[in-house]
Amino acid sequence: MTGARIRAVDWGWRHAGGDAPAVAGLSLTIEPGERVLVVGASGAGKSTLLAGIAGVLGDDEDGDETGMLTIDDVPAREARGACGLVLQDPDSQVMLARVGDDIAFGCENLAVPRDEIWQRVAVAKAAVGLDVPDEHPTNALSGGQQQRLALAGVLAMRPGALLLDEPTANLDPSGTRDVVASVRRIADDGGLTVVVVEHRVDVWAPHVDRLVVVGPSGIVHDGPLERVVAEHGDELVAAGVWLPGRPVEIAPRARAESRAQGTDGQAPETPSSPGEALLEARDLEIGWRGAAPLQRDLNVTVRSGHLLAIVGPNGSGKSTLAMTLGGLHPPLAGEVLATPALAEGLGADVRSWRSKHLITRIGTVFQQPEHQFVARTVRDEIAVGLRALRRDRDDVDARVDDMLRGLGLVELADASPFELSGGQQRRLSVATVLATRPRVIVLDEPTFGQDRRTWRHMVDRCAALLDDGCAIVAVSHDSRFVAALASETLELARIMDAGGQAALSVA
Repeated sequence: MTGARIRAVDWGWRHAGGDAPAVAGLSLTIEPGERVLVVGASGAGKSTLLAGIAGVLGDDEDGDETGMLTIDDVPAREARGACGLVLQDPDSQVMLARVGDDIAFGCENLAVPRDEIWQRVAVAKAAVGLDVPDEHPTNALSGGQQQRLALAGVLAMRPGALLLDEPTANLDPSGTRDVVASVRRIADDGGLTVVVVEHRVDVWAPHVDRLVVVGPSGIVHDGPLERVVAEHGDELVAAGVWLPGRPVEIAPRARAESRAQGTDGQAPETPSSPGEALLEARDLEIGWRGAAPLQRDLNVTVRSGHLLAIVGPNGSGKSTLAMTLGGLHPPLAGEVLATPALAEGLGADVRSWRSKHLITRIGTVFQQPEHQFVARTVRDEIAVGLRALRRDRDDVDARVDDMLRGLGLVELADASPFELSGGQQRRLSVATVLATRPRVIVLDEPTFGQDRRTWRHMVDRCAALLDDGCAIVAVSHDSRFVAALASETLELARIMDAGGQAALSVA
């Protein structure tokens, strides 16, 4: 196997119905075996570029293409299968019900002999550290495990190029190291071309030959990573790129800062006293019916003005706990109870509440943003909850405009939620929940896909919410976010690793 040669000449793509191209005037050549890191601001078209190289953008009905994009001198649309693409949202790549079958799916479509397929499946699983049986249900995987599954499926196909769209975004630190090492090892063994889209330069810097910076009108900078960073570091930071040794200047207690900078919060409808208990989980056992529990004997209190960070390895039940605390998933045992301060005349069992009761009390942002989109435009998506509450038009417009400004979505107000980049979709999913001003906010990976500028916007917004008396529960692998805002940190360990003992620490 040899690496693929990728060439773009004045290439661009405009999604059907879009006013402006997602990518325009882009020209570059990537030689066989090169390892290239692609960076740029959120929404600069990086994911669109990868989809174009993989030949999966669609035909003339799906958008308008300009210029030329080829793989080994063959138009990318006609070279599908030559490049393996791991999408920003791994859930969208899950095809079949069992892990082994899902990894084998691509090989079957390439007519790889059966015996060889299962050899490849075993090698790919080991390479990415996906330590579950072939028969394990894909719908029981965590987001991080889905990321590994998607990568394993691509690796098993043995393509000429690996195209990776933020492949470590949902992984814990150990998983990140494993996946990066796996990609490096497999690329070395097969001489593969590797193109990685990532906001964090430090993760991939030791493993790439070249840094390509994408802007609104094509390639802004292109060259050896060390040289580009040395010559254009300040410009890259201003564009939102995370560079080693250039942290965002945020104190561990960011709340006061956010007000000093003029960031307006969205106070809950009924402010709570600082530190007041709003939710209490007692002797909680979480997981899915018919499967082994993910965690047992959890006792958690969610307080106003506090951010409870839930951290731990992939597969430890972080997202399941978040959904359980949010009243969207039943516990296997124990209970989640609202205090009178939150229930306000309703029963204490949050599972008994109807959606109209939850919407102003507990708002939940899912790990996969698109799972909660229901409207045709970004503006209408933010307004959905407010209209369900029958708010008057002026109030709806004012709150929607505030969300658009505060989370950097003004220019996308009339776009479809499904045309946004992963980082933009994440900000939109947060905006839809914050607009109704719930008193408890559950966020699953709130900083996923954010460049350093939009990350700061998210932190400032959360800080203002805490100042206004909201309680936040945040699942996160982002140590910067946790350090900036967490009042308490609940660290989960996988039951198979540590008997299910969770550790709670107070900042």
